[in-house]
Amino acid sequence: MNELVSIIVPAYNEEENIPLLVDAVDSMIKESGLHCEFIIVDDGSEDETYIKAVEAQKNHNFIKVTRHKRRMGVTEALLSGFKVAEGDIFAYFPADLQYLPEDIPKMVEKIQEGYDIVCGWKVGRYNKRFVSNIYNALSRILFRVPVHDLNSIKAFKREIINEIPWRKDWHRYMVVMAYEQGFNVGEVRVKLYPRRYGKSKFGGPGRAIVGILDLIAVKFQISFMRKPMLFFGSIGGVLLLASLIVGIVALYLRFGLGHGYRPLIYLVIFLGLSGLSLFALGFLAEAIAGIKDEIKTLKRNK
Repeated sequence: MNELVSIIVPAYNEEENIPLLVDAVDSMIKESGLHCEFIIVDDGSEDETYIKAVEAQKNHNFIKVTRHKRRMGVTEALLSGFKVAEGDIFAYFPADLQYLPEDIPKMVEKIQEGYDIVCGWKVGRYNKRFVSNIYNALSRILFRVPVHDLNSIKAFKREIINEIPWRKDWHRYMVVMAYEQGFNVGEVRVKLYPRRYGKSKFGGPGRAIVGILDLIAVKFQISFMRKPMLFFGSIGGVLLLASLIVGIVALYLRFGLGHGYRPLIYLVIFLGLSGLSLFALGFLAEAIAGIKDEIKTLKRNK
């Protein structure tokens, strides 16, 4: 089997790394015999990343180059790469040379064995190990994905890109969303190396906080939004039950002890209306989810 492999590399201010990465990809292709195209997506770089990529394209017929006029992020860069990619298998690879293309063939081999998406499992020392371990542990707890590292290089079948949502920064969660859709997920060990040139674009505590919030958003998207009544109905039911209990207490105070407490009546009304409103939201969300499923079915049948 000699399927075309599209290696998609988002690049932002990586002018020094591009020539070295191109040489590494060229060597990998020659040694492995893989049928590859190498797509460099310049994500609005402020240096000569695009110029270096175009120069490399002139010397290698397997290279494609596309660019953004401004920086739009990795997810949008990947989507731009998908648009020009012609392969049956995609590989997402950063431009910083912390991973080497020599790991791509074994990931592709895993795909050809029957897996739909294959993750790299980082081996080696790296600065953000603690943050990465926390992120991966939370991901495994929330999503039960049978892999160790969700934030590494990946190879996957083309069909996956049409089955999952691609919101800003959600490329990091493509594995959990693909797994939720029933795709088969595997992993291979890959080496992680120190960055040679340039600065990391993924640092800072703010990004870690955004990552955790996105994890919660993705969990909500693939769990409760599939069965919204489970979410809204559960909370609504608790509020209605609380309204009933508070109402019984209010009636006991009024008729059993002979003196009422008016704020309890207001609380009963508030809890009851809130519970009914959440049930109404649940029914509305169920209708929206049904329409969404119908649209997805129509897209599949095209």
